Amino acid sequence: MPGNSFGQLFKITTAGESHGGAIGVIVDGCPPGFALSEADIQIELDRRKPGEGSVAASARAESDTIHILSGVSDGVTIGTPILLLAYNQDARSEDYEKMKNVFRPGHADFTYEKKYGRRQWRGGGRGSARETLARVAAGAIAQKYLYEKLGIEFVSYVEQIGGIVSSADFNLVTRADIEKNILRCPDEISAGKMLALVEEVRRDKDSIGGIIRGVIRNVPIGLGEPVFDKLPADLGKAMLSINAVKGFEIGLGFNCAQMRGSEHNDEFVVDKKTGQTRPKTNNAGGTLGGISSGETIYFRVAFKPVSTIGKKQKTVTIDGEAVDLEATGRHDSCVLPRAVPIVDAMGALVIMDHYLRNKTQNI
Repeated sequence: MPGNSFGQLFKITTAGESHGGAIGVIVDGCPPGFALSEADIQIELDRRKPGEGSVAASARAESDTIHILSGVSDGVTIGTPILLLAYNQDARSEDYEKMKNVFRPGHADFTYEKKYGRRQWRGGGRGSARETLARVAAGAIAQKYLYEKLGIEFVSYVEQIGGIVSSADFNLVTRADIEKNILRCPDEISAGKMLALVEEVRRDKDSIGGIIRGVIRNVPIGLGEPVFDKLPADLGKAMLSINAVKGFEIGLGFNCAQMRGSEHNDEFVVDKKTGQTRPKTNNAGGTLGGISSGETIYFRVAFKPVSTIGKKQKTVTIDGEAVDLEATGRHDSCVLPRAVPIVDAMGALVIMDHYLRNKTQNI
């Protein structure tokens, strides 16, 4: 199965399945001489784990303890591939027995079966969101490096669940604001309404989607290539590779379609404080021509409702027999809060890769 690697100079390759022995990732291209510990990585993995109460409809109790097995010596990276591993400890394959020969509506069961002639029915295999543990672990390395070396910050948060939209200003949001509540929505009023909606959906044995606002601050000018490897193009690929993601837009996104150039264009001015040329507004979302402009990069990532739900649905078996399905197992009613660190991680992997690529060309 190809397609398990991401990046060029800062390259990751993930391995492992939801109900297998472990989830792992090889990180190749991390610069040597960089202080790195398992605790640095564990911080982000703990953010990805199920939360508390009604939001944590998935009761899978995994510690997600990360182990650094190579690439680090005496607490410092040595320039060789870094192998990270987290063992699975709470898989319950029996929960999936009744769905072994059934195609779950909205799930990849059908396409996996048709493509490969077989599928891992226990938890979804590589199609499970548990694979994202590897991405978050690798992204934690990139985030730490970029923040310590360049001051780059990744501040994604839940902006919308269902029809409830936060009014938070992404220019002002801090990581502390995001972590104030279990939904990772910095707008407390909206967060309360969102929580009530998620509880209602859970009681109904259903699921709900939403939108995560991605924010990357202090990105230097010049990252990204002007043709196929545009920075927003790679960010789009990164986000669309996350489970359940159905949409991506950067800057004003689809709103541009109803604007005139005189409205959308970011006029240039000279900053009176720094003397540097910069855009007066940032409608483009921090990139121009596929290259970072030095302004805050902001984008939105749309997540569909989780496919595996307890509500009765009509489907068919692998033999074409019509059946009713009420799925069992441990699944999130709303994946948005747990997806925030995944969005941060994928953004960091893209920025890290382009930072190293830019250094090789512009010495």
